[in-house]
Amino acid sequence: MPPSAFCLLPSDFRLLPYDAPVLATLVVLFAGVAAGAINSIAGGGTLISFPALLWIGRDPITANATNTVAIWTGTLGSAWGYRRELRGVDPRVYALVVPSVVGSIAGAILLSYTPSDVFDRLVPFLILFATFLFMAQEPIQRRFNLSAAHAARSHWLSWTMFFQLAVALYGGYFGAGIGILMLAALSLMGHTDIHQMNGLKNLLATCINIVAAVYFAFAGLVFWPDAFVLAAGAMTGGVGGAHIARRIGRNAVRRIVIVVGLAMALSLMLRL
Repeated sequence: MPPSAFCLLPSDFRLLPYDAPVLATLVVLFAGVAAGAINSIAGGGTLISFPALLWIGRDPITANATNTVAIWTGTLGSAWGYRRELRGVDPRVYALVVPSVVGSIAGAILLSYTPSDVFDRLVPFLILFATFLFMAQEPIQRRFNLSAAHAARSHWLSWTMFFQLAVALYGGYFGAGIGILMLAALSLMGHTDIHQMNGLKNLLATCINIVAAVYFAFAGLVFWPDAFVLAAGAMTGGVGGAHIARRIGRNAVRRIVIVVGLAMALSLMLRL
């Protein structure tokens, strides 16, 4: 199926002409590199890669599915990078994998049954919500080191699994910002080691993303040329781009993500 079959956004929104496949490929590639680099040091790379797919004219549902398929390897790599911290984790925490898988499947199925025009209207609010979550990342993380005294460990298994189910449902449906939600839940469980928490968060995010990615692939929602280019860019960005991102500073990267997220949400809201 030609790329134009996926271009359901209004023609005045598409930033690239339909006969510019090379330029579109370059946009996707550089968006993948940027997303991989940002995810490696701050999280929130989806707020770069997903809008890029919209900007070249992809249908929102196709863009969301393609983005999920392309970037899940990045969360797997991050989880592997924290494998030492994961060795000391309470084994019971791995029970959160179950609601992660169940919720992700439900969210992915919900997305596949959402009419394109309905999801098109939801996209700016989802991006805005994810951007606000990203903006709140550092305040939430600062609170993590203060919340252990208030944690109720004896009841974590029941309410946290329910919370993780809701996070996974959102993750399978859209996905941006799920890391912030999971870090908040882990803090209330009594975790204070941010590296260990990041390891757990990345492991659970991998479960959510890979399950949704498999469903999207079999449901035929993925535009594979974009997926392969975006995945290659994300892998490259995660390995080499992080060095450049660190040089310009974590705060600068965060500001770029926030500006892109807010600008994207605003431009889509004005289009409704």
